[in-house]
This record gives sequence, structure tokens and C-alpha cells, in this order.
Amino acid sequence: MPTKGISPERCLLGIGADVLDFLSTSMSVSEIWAKYKKRRNQTGSVSFDWFVLALDLLYCVGAISLSPEGRLVRNDVS
Repeated sequence: MPTKGISPERCLLGIGADVLDFLSTSMSVSEIWAKYKKRRNQTGSVSFDWFVLALDLLYCVGAISLSPEGRLVRNDVS
């Protein structure tokens, strides 16, 4: 969650929102990371570790999953 010390662009939910925005089709982690870095190049990026934590959060809440090919896909969450 964003706090006084963590801006919305650097919080796990904010990063997760960007990831979900990219996942209109299945993608590899490296493809999503490249798109994320390109988008955040102007405002500053986060480390890959923090990015992976956001992916973990999305997986835990069921927002993303792995396809049989090992690519990330967006799940419909109601």
C-alpha cells in the first residue's frame, strides 16, 4: 500500500496494476519487465526484486497465473 514513505508508483499494488495493464495477452516475465522499465523510465523504476514481489502478490490473489507454456496470463477476478 502507498504510505508517506512509499509513493503509489513504487508500491506493490501500483506495480501490480501496471503489470495487469500489460497482460492483454500471455507474456513472459522478461517481456513484462521490459515493458514496465520502458514505462517507468521517466519517473524512476523499482528493482527487479520489488517487481517480482508484485508478481507474487498478483499470483497469491489469483489475478495472474501460469499458462502451460510457462507464460503469465491475466485471470478474470470477480
